Amino acid sequence: MLFFARERLVLLSVPKTGTTAWQSALGARASMVVRDPPELKHAPLYRYNRFFRPMFEKFCDGPIEIVAVVREPVSWLGSWYRYRQRPFLRGKPASTEGLSFDAFVQGYLQPTPPPWAAVGSQAAFLAPRPSGVRVDRLFRYESQDALRMFLEDRLGIAVAPERENVSPPAPLTLSPATESALHAARAEDFALWTSAEG
Repeated sequence: MLFFARERLVLLSVPKTGTTAWQSALGARASMVVRDPPELKHAPLYRYNRFFRPMFEKFCDGPIEIVAVVREPVSWLGSWYRYRQRPFLRGKPASTEGLSFDAFVQGYLQPTPPPWAAVGSQAAFLAPRPSGVRVDRLFRYESQDALRMFLEDRLGIAVAPERENVSPPAPLTLSPATESALHAARAEDFALWTSAEG
C-alpha cells in the first residue's frame, strides 16, 4: 500500500496486479509505504477502512482518494498458479507443482478451496464498505499507461515502473467447461474488471 498525504491519495496493493513495481517506483515519493507483513501490505478495502482510513483522514483533514488495480480474472489466477510453482514452495501445501492450470482453477472453484487454490477474490478484496467507503478510481492491470498517466498527473512527477516479482512461464490452458464454470461462479470479478478504466 502507498499513501501520499499531500495529495490525499492511497494506492491499494491488490495481490498479483503489479503493485510491487509501483511501490519501488514511488516509494521515495510516498508519505508511507506498507511493505510487510503481507496482511498489511495487501490490506483489502475492509482492512484499510478499519485500520488505516481513520488515521489517514485525521492527519489529512478530509477524505482520501482510493485507487486500485484489477486484473483480468483468468490472468490473475494464472499469476497465482505460476507464482505457487516456484521452487521455494516445493513440498508445501500451497505449491501448485505438478498441477495443471485447469486443475488449479477447478480447485479454486470448490466451496472450500485446497491450500494451493485458496487465493481469494479481487471483487471481495475491493468490496465497498457499509459506511460508503469504496475505491474511487479502478484501473486495469492490462492498461498500465492509464494508471501511469493518472499518477503522474496527481503526483506531478514522471513515473517509470519496471517489472518485478515476475513468475516463471507456465501453460495457462482451461477446458471450455472449466472456463464456463469460472465465469459463472466469479461473475462479480469479471464485471469488476470490465468496469475498470483502460
